[in-house]
Amino acid sequence: MEKRRPLIAGNWKMHKTSAEAADFVRRFLPLVSGLRDRDIVLAPAFPALEAVAAALAGSAVALAAQDAFWETEGAFTGEVSPRMLAAAGCRYVILGHSERRQFFGETDETVRRKVAAVLAAGLIPIVCVGEREEERERGQTFSILDKQLRDGLKDSFTADAGRLVLAYEPVWAIGTGRTATAAQAQEAHAFLRNRLAELGTPAFAAGVRILYGGSVKPENTAELMGMPDVDGALVGGASLQAESFARIVAAAQPGPRKGTAIEP
Repeated sequence: MEKRRPLIAGNWKMHKTSAEAADFVRRFLPLVSGLRDRDIVLAPAFPALEAVAAALAGSAVALAAQDAFWETEGAFTGEVSPRMLAAAGCRYVILGHSERRQFFGETDETVRRKVAAVLAAGLIPIVCVGEREEERERGQTFSILDKQLRDGLKDSFTADAGRLVLAYEPVWAIGTGRTATAAQAQEAHAFLRNRLAELGTPAFAAGVRILYGGSVKPENTAELMGMPDVDGALVGGASLQAESFARIVAAAQPGPRKGTAIEP
């Protein structure tokens, strides 16, 4: 099978004004200019999207939004449509992040509707799934991931695999300094890929990139990326400093993938 191209995405969450975001890009681009064998994505807050898009112009680094609504337009105060995001220069959209689920009532059903709308707009969704600490302790990790996958993506298993990205983010590892071990990450990623093969096709599953998210740092990126089913990282706090994020991007070396890469 052809290797899946690594993808490293920086999710800035509610950080950086437009000026601060543009300054980051000016410092960051020279640090990664020679890394052409992986995809790099920056996801600023909505107000900074156009400033970052302008700063990224002419570079290979892509722009992402941190959320989207499922309607094209209408009376939805405070929401932003995929069409607006595409016009602002976005190529990717993060959907279903655990913070959206925890603080803003995101459900698998709203994720499903958003994924369909983002795909219809020609953008690439980065769909987040992951279990809470108490769910892992109760042995429910796989059942939680299975439900989030089936319900959140049930309209998308026939999509072009290259236009869908998953991000496994164990909630207990987000912003806590705790990171899943490489073996734990691989176990979850292999489960997700096997379920994608069952819900779609083996070829579909083999083409979907699955990122790891949860206290990713320069020091643990290479080990995580050494796993056959870990295709990149969704990075939070460590993406806020240009030098730190550049080190993570540099550590995400492309590597061989086993067969169809669906074996645990």
